[in-house]
Formats: sequence, structure tokens, C-alpha cells
Amino acid sequence: MLLPEILVKILFNLINGLIWALIMALIALGLSLIFGLMGIVNIAHGEFYMWGAMLTWFAIAFFKNTLFGIVLTIALLASLGAVLERGVLRTFMGRPTYTVIATIGISYILQQVALAIFGGWPQAVPDPIKISIPIFGVGYPVYRLLLAGIAIAILVSLLVFLYKTSLGLQIRAAMQDEEMASAMGIPVSRIYTITFVIGAVLAGLGGALAAPIVQVFYLMGLDVLAMAFIIVIIGGLGSLRGTILASLIMCPLENLLTVFITPTEARVVSLLVMAVVLLFRPQGLFGGARG
Repeated sequence: MLLPEILVKILFNLINGLIWALIMALIALGLSLIFGLMGIVNIAHGEFYMWGAMLTWFAIAFFKNTLFGIVLTIALLASLGAVLERGVLRTFMGRPTYTVIATIGISYILQQVALAIFGGWPQAVPDPIKISIPIFGVGYPVYRLLLAGIAIAILVSLLVFLYKTSLGLQIRAAMQDEEMASAMGIPVSRIYTITFVIGAVLAGLGGALAAPIVQVFYLMGLDVLAMAFIIVIIGGLGSLRGTILASLIMCPLENLLTVFITPTEARVVSLLVMAVVLLFRPQGLFGGARG
């Protein structure tokens, strides 16, 4: 039996919203990790996402290889994250205003470098898997389902790393109490660099995975950055599990709203939700204890 058109549209928007939530969870987790440990409001985080998408487009366009784009993203953004943390942001640690100014500058530089190298026109990345499966009589791209599976695997791997490995426990200990962690012999300085690198790579992987389902261009990180901040604030600053849960709530909600209102109006609703959450729970829905 065929469903009414409006129900089919709602269903597909909900599915797309859940898949996008997994991508946003990767990006927002990187932002949350960096803020939770280092106290840095990273305005350049959206540009890490943009570079992941750009590098994937480059790898597919010139080498016909999606996997190469992912490897290139991890290698470049890990190196970039380490250089930026050590060479720029370490200088301004403990001075939030200066780190915001510094990351705004980094954001602008990364945008302009991308513009100079790749150009300013939007690029379309071909779907790596040109297969669809029928859902209620409508073909749904298999790549989106694969994307969801890969994102879940990355999220699970990250949580296992943070909660089950020695290095992950050191990162969480430093997030809880930096001075105590340092007194216990944890190399906090090295943990800073590792955490920033992980955050940058997570955002880049989000961009690499999303490249075939979005338009790739040098300003694409701005919209994603806004949503990442909404998710992190609603989930609770520094709360990793809260960030994932907030992403799974807000992205499907916003996508669902676009069935009835414009995307701009849907984003306004997300901002209103954030404002209400901050009014009644300034620490976020899942804030209080980090981790």
C-alpha cells in the first residue's frame, strides 16, 4: 500500500536527518573535545570539515579513488592540527579572547587557501556507490546507508578509545581536572596536541563522508559550524555522550521541520530550542559531569 506523499516526505526527511546527525556527531564531538579539555572555542572547526570534503572531491576528481581522499584527509588534518595547536594556539592557552581571535584568523586563512587552490564555485562529488534500494516505492541511495554505518563505526571506535584505552583515560582525566592529572604524571602538554589532532580529524572525516551528499565549496564550513555549536551547547559543554545525543535529537528535528517551513526558519527553531535549554539548564541537557 502506497503511503500519502506527505508521509513519505516526512519519513525520508527523518531518515536523512538521522544520517546527517551521525555526520554532525563526528564534527560536534571534535569541537566538544577541544573545548572540554583546552577551553578553546574553535571558530576554525568548520574549515576542518570543509577541507575534508575538498580533499575527497580532489581525490575522486583526479585519482578516481574515494579511499585515497579519506587517507589524505586524515594525514593532512592530523598534521595541520598538530602544527596549529603547537605553533599558534599553545601561545594563547588560558586566554579565551585571544584563542577566539586566533581561530577566526585561522578560519579565514584556511578558507582563502581553499579558494586559491580549488576555486570558488561549488563542486559536486559523484556518489561512490551508484545503487539505490526501494523504500516505499522510492529509490534510496545505498551510499547514505553505508555512510551511516561508517559514521557509527567511527563513533563507537572513538568511545572505546576514550573509555577503554590508557591514552583515552588520560584525555578524560585531563578534561576532568587538568592540575590533578598533571600532578599524577599525565603529560598534559602532549595530551593537548593529541586531543586537538583528534578533533581536527573527526571534523575532516565528517567532511569526507558528507562530500557526496552536499555541495563542496570553500565556505561550506560556516553553516556546519553553527549547527555544531548548537549541538555542543544543548548537549552540555564537554559532555561527549551528551553531544552525540543532542545531535541525534536536533538534526532529525531540523530536517523534519523543513517539510513544513524553510531551512532558514528551521534553523531559527533550533536556535530557539538552544535558548530555551540555556534558560532552564545553562549546563546543557546532559551537562554536569564531563565525559
